[in-house]
Amino acid sequence: MGKQQSTPRGRYGALGTESKESRPAKPERPATLYVVRDDILPEALVKTLQVKDLLARGLAATVHEATEQVGLSRSAYYKYRDGIFPLSRFERERIVTISIDLEHRSGVLSRVLSMVAAYEGNVLTIHQTIPLQGVANVVLTVETGAEPEALTALVTAVRSADGVRKAVVIGQG
Repeated sequence: MGKQQSTPRGRYGALGTESKESRPAKPERPATLYVVRDDILPEALVKTLQVKDLLARGLAATVHEATEQVGLSRSAYYKYRDGIFPLSRFERERIVTISIDLEHRSGVLSRVLSMVAAYEGNVLTIHQTIPLQGVANVVLTVETGAEPEALTALVTAVRSADGVRKAVVIGQG
């Protein structure tokens, strides 16, 4: 019988064969966010954003194709993709639901929607009831800018519009 070679063992089993399951979990800590100018970011982070943009806009069909276009390894992309986002994504992710009572007259809803566009809002949903006693309720779900002042200005403008009886913010997220 030959002599069996023993494999050196470390804290997690055979050296060099640690598994993720056997490692102690890292303590959870809240993410710290930073605002950093793009000209001082490492090239791999900037290229990761470029890959994400190509994929989001449909200019590349696969991660492989996108990473080749910008000159980034796929492993670097996968390493950084869940940790870097353009600030504009966070600025525009404010969704507001507004309940509006409108007089049943031609063009009133159209003027309200034009106001939303003028305040750089993006209408996500519109729900309108049948007019009863000359008044229809419209519930708009709108994506707005991050500034609370913009939302306040939009709601104030809608309230003062001709044909609007009432406008109330009923939800924000």
